[in-house]
Amino acid sequence: MSEQTSGGRMFSRRRRANVEGGRQHFHKVKVTPEEEAQLLQLAEAQGVTIPRLLVESALAAGASETPTERKQVIVELFGVHRLLANVSNNVNQLARHANAGDEFPADAASTLAYVRKLAFRINALVDRLAS
Repeated sequence: MSEQTSGGRMFSRRRRANVEGGRQHFHKVKVTPEEEAQLLQLAEAQGVTIPRLLVESALAAGASETPTERKQVIVELFGVHRLLANVSNNVNQLARHANAGDEFPADAASTLAYVRKLAFRINALVDRLAS
């Protein structure tokens, strides 16, 4: 949880964390205006700076994703987990109502459809992490 910022958002640092003793080396990279636009777009999409994007991308050459991309998927999984907890509470209420012998609620079908949608979303996120 060391990546938490004062704004309370997890995993949202744009810059890399400081290291003891500082970073001793730097590299200067020249790019064309088109390359700069692409780098800017990629960095903004991931919520990081261009230097962080370049370092993570280069060091993750053998991996399918950068650490920032992986953190974004994990944050999304946490969000889906919260949604699933809320929906499961609704399903539990529907089951209690149905077991009481009353009519089955009309909105139960939409709740169950939402559960299926969340299950597919979870599967897609897990597949992204596994690849």
